[in-house]
Amino acid sequence: MRDLILKMAMSVDGFVSDLEGVNRWMFGADQEAKAWGVDYIWDASLHIMGSRSFQAMAPYWQTSADPFAAPMNQIPKAVFSRQGPAILETATTTAALDAARARAGAEQSVALQPNAETWAQAYVASGDLAEEIAALKAQDGKPIIAHGGASFARSLVAQGLVDQFALIVAPVALGKGLPLFSDLAAPRPLKLVSSKAFPGGAVAQIYRPA
Repeated sequence: MRDLILKMAMSVDGFVSDLEGVNRWMFGADQEAKAWGVDYIWDASLHIMGSRSFQAMAPYWQTSADPFAAPMNQIPKAVFSRQGPAILETATTTAALDAARARAGAEQSVALQPNAETWAQAYVASGDLAEEIAALKAQDGKPIIAHGGASFARSLVAQGLVDQFALIVAPVALGKGLPLFSDLAAPRPLKLVSSKAFPGGAVAQIYRPA
């Protein structure tokens, strides 16, 4: 059995992105927090995400020089989408890659990164969320890490599918944004497993359901 870990960066006032879905505030200049995040996602046997995140991440990481690119490209992926296999085509075309390069500028490479082809080989989960997650958990290996976006993450939380929360709290207040826990039907007690503060002010908080 594999645990499902929900890894999300959030602001101190509880938002995982602004209202437009932008989260460039996530790490800032805190390189130790970023390095911790890279090491953390290496310890996974599968990365899962919703369709919007997949369409944004797939073309970005395939050509990115960012340290997150290596684990994001190498480790197998699953995308939750009602589109079926068509979601793979929309996120891995030449046009999508060119658009990602244009948006990111110097952070992107002209060439594809090693293991970039794994995005086109992602498992597409189109069935019931709880049933699909149960099937993925039933396999052996390191944990599953879920990346969002916000609506996908909220669905995982609301249905009680998350075994561990890895919440990186950035030292920024957004005032408005997309919350993570807004779909809970009742308060959800959590047990703090560990906490690590970084020089730039970010704090990694690891929780499990109490």
